[in-house]
Amino acid sequence: MPISSHLAAVRAKVGHDLLTLTAASVSVFDDRGRLLLAKDAETELWTLPGGAIDPGEQPADAAIRECFEETGLRVEICKLVGVFGGEEFLITYTNKDVTYYTTIAFEGRIVGGAHKPDGVEIVSLQYFSQADCISLNLSPSSRVISERAFDRNGAPWFAQAAWVPETI
Repeated sequence: MPISSHLAAVRAKVGHDLLTLTAASVSVFDDRGRLLLAKDAETELWTLPGGAIDPGEQPADAAIRECFEETGLRVEICKLVGVFGGEEFLITYTNKDVTYYTTIAFEGRIVGGAHKPDGVEIVSLQYFSQADCISLNLSPSSRVISERAFDRNGAPWFAQAAWVPETI
């Protein structure tokens, strides 16, 4: 899907300058434990289905919406994989827009629809094993999230705090 009308209005005001946004992604596994990835039309990198959360939208709804828009699949959210950020989530798009994403990652299961890339953002869909993902041309953010998503029995992940106030 193209940029939302809300984000287009913000970009009209700030240009290509850095924006910080909240995003949602969804990890979907097949019955063999392989992860569904989508090939990005612009970058040719494999990514998890996901995208920016619209104003007023619940993160789980955004994950479900983005998955449907990009893959044609209807999913239900099963669990929280974690909350992610860091240098891998700073993206400079080909149009020079700079965006930093804090991503809320979920695991979902397919409840309907059909595997059909949208043909605009996504050109291909494929399932990959954890071993396949090691050498796959994954987006940096999807690499970080997928490493945690394959730990399907683990607790929700977040980076431990490293910041401490200066002492006087």
